[in-house]
Amino acid sequence: MAIFNNTTSSSSNFLLTAFPGLECAHVWISIPVCCLYTIALLGNSMIFLVIITKRRLHKPMYYFLSMLSATDLGLSISTLVTILGIFCFNVREISFNARLSQMFFLQLFTVMESSVLLAMAFDRFVAVSNPLRYAMILTDSRIAQIGVASVIRGLLMLTPMVALLIRLSYCHSQVLHHSYCYHPDVMKLSCTDTRINSAVGLTAMFSTVGVDLLLILLSYVLIIRTVLSVASPEERKETFSTCVSHIVAFAIYYIPLISLSIVHRFGKQAPAYVHTMIANTYLLISPLMNPVIYSVKTKEIRKGILKFFHKSQA
Repeated sequence: MAIFNNTTSSSSNFLLTAFPGLECAHVWISIPVCCLYTIALLGNSMIFLVIITKRRLHKPMYYFLSMLSATDLGLSISTLVTILGIFCFNVREISFNARLSQMFFLQLFTVMESSVLLAMAFDRFVAVSNPLRYAMILTDSRIAQIGVASVIRGLLMLTPMVALLIRLSYCHSQVLHHSYCYHPDVMKLSCTDTRINSAVGLTAMFSTVGVDLLLILLSYVLIIRTVLSVASPEERKETFSTCVSHIVAFAIYYIPLISLSIVHRFGKQAPAYVHTMIANTYLLISPLMNPVIYSVKTKEIRKGILKFFHKSQA
């Protein structure tokens, strides 16, 4: 089925929502939204291409960064059509199959990004605690296995979530509260018992994003303890500077995600614009800021991007 259906609403069609009360300003809002998407798509594509094409960047740290850029691209592309459709063309209707597809890929890339951030934390821990065996532990084949495992993990966790939504009946209002399909938002529209769906959804998110968050925090506790116990002040400064980019990427990913989950679970009385702002922040902030952070903080990435533009202008 097509993603957008301009016919009258039926039982299989849902209406997406952008900024309630600002429908008349959607054309103007579309300008910064398009700019943000363009920056996110171009920035992540550039980092991915630079890492893949520059042989000197074929190292574990940069491989994981390329995975992060790939998941950010997937996260942006999975919602691009619906968001631009709403803001640019005022097309709010989405079919049942398209809704399930978008929600599946959105959640899949969410889990994959969490897995990649965990892998990056492990990379920094190995580099700090056991630098002599770093290349032996994080071989190319092992990094490839981590990438494949993150995809399989997401598929195994999310397939039951989406499959359970098919059995539900939707007899309440078919207006979703976001400009994309988010699992808890869809469940709220069902008139069927959703306790199983809620339990499966919570289990999937706690066993993926929740576990990853705890392990990342543990990794940085161990990194800090290792650095403070063995390194000189100069070495400490250098080591911490290499971790800054990942810490910022970790914060801009998990803080909006946790905020969105809390608002959906406990913020039912919060104004609609609060849900909208948090939902769009979660969607855009990480894909937008990660290329900026790593371009500024990582000299090799910055050099690669500058050389890429220099060749394209030559």
